[in-house]
Amino acid sequence: MLMKEFRVCMPLTVEEYNIGQLYMIAKHSHEQSEKGEGVEVIKNEPHEDPKHGTGRYTEKRIHLSNRLPSWVRAVIPRIFYITEKAWNYYPYTVTDFTCSFLPRFLIQIETRYENNNGCSENCHDLTEEELAEREVLHLDIAYDELPEKHYKEKE
Repeated sequence: MLMKEFRVCMPLTVEEYNIGQLYMIAKHSHEQSEKGEGVEVIKNEPHEDPKHGTGRYTEKRIHLSNRLPSWVRAVIPRIFYITEKAWNYYPYTVTDFTCSFLPRFLIQIETRYENNNGCSENCHDLTEEELAEREVLHLDIAYDELPEKHYKEKE
């Protein structure tokens, strides 16, 4: 298993980020949903967790068939989608991604949002073995170079 920890310092509070994140998820889902492609919401319901409390469970299918190059469409099933299952107990979330034609493929992302400068050494309560395995990467969204095609200046 590959374990990476990304620390991204944000120029805003956890609460401010939450508002922006919810807005951008809704906007992106709307922009990407056209002609039967895009995001299909399967479930969106309250969820209780003994450790994290009250949250929300969502399951979405992200349909991608028409967005793939023709040579890829020729070798994969006609119905191709990614399933996203998310348990959101903001400021803690778990998101699983699976693929419709690769049943053993799984990407799991655990996210914790904290009001600090990325200095928490074990915010996910990892074991000593897991701490030794993980790779920590610091991302600076304010000063790292980013090609113009990856953002909209007006937003």
